[in-house]
Amino acid sequence: MKPSLQRRLLAEWLGTAFLLAIVVGSGIMAERLAAGNVAIALLANAIATGAGLVALILTFGGISGAHFNPAVTLALTWRRELSAREAALYITVQIVGAFCGVAAAHMMFGEALFFASQHLRSGPAQWWSEWVATFGLLAVIFGCARNQPKFVPFAVALYIVSAYWFTASTSFANPAVTLARAASDTFAGIRPIDVPGFVVAQLLGALAASWVFGWLLDDKGQPGEK
Repeated sequence: MKPSLQRRLLAEWLGTAFLLAIVVGSGIMAERLAAGNVAIALLANAIATGAGLVALILTFGGISGAHFNPAVTLALTWRRELSAREAALYITVQIVGAFCGVAAAHMMFGEALFFASQHLRSGPAQWWSEWVATFGLLAVIFGCARNQPKFVPFAVALYIVSAYWFTASTSFANPAVTLARAASDTFAGIRPIDVPGFVVAQLLGALAASWVFGWLLDDKGQPGEK
């Protein structure tokens, strides 16, 4: 039996909060310990995020689906796997949870609860990176969920770790994460003014992946085929 909507929403809020606590907290710790070595800091941040994702998806996947990401929620809504009402509520708690996770990370490291980031992340290369990162994330989710569902947590985590390194933007690939990281002037931050470009690119990447994989995984064949 499917868990109640209230339980699913709590799982999405809690999972997204922990995800941001992991991303921001590990970024702060990495920056403090790396002594100015940005490559080492990024590696530590990526590994912590990937490890946390495996744990969180395994923990909450059976309750809410472990979206933790409005782009994932919208993609599943476009595919008619969620109602519009459910999607709106999922996205709301994801965004709230993301800010709660940032606050939790800041409190653990003695930082101000929220403070606007000054980390520049703008321009066509960054936006294209976010399109690619989000398209790839949805591709992994759709493909693995169809063919190897038990490996979804590991595939998603491995993809995100790799995307930290192969994208110029370090792969936010998540509108809730992007919004919340604008409130953290730390290693993981993004300037508030740069957020809209990232979010638009992420949503377009998710839409494209939904269309492409809707066709690739359609047992009935191409649209219009008999």
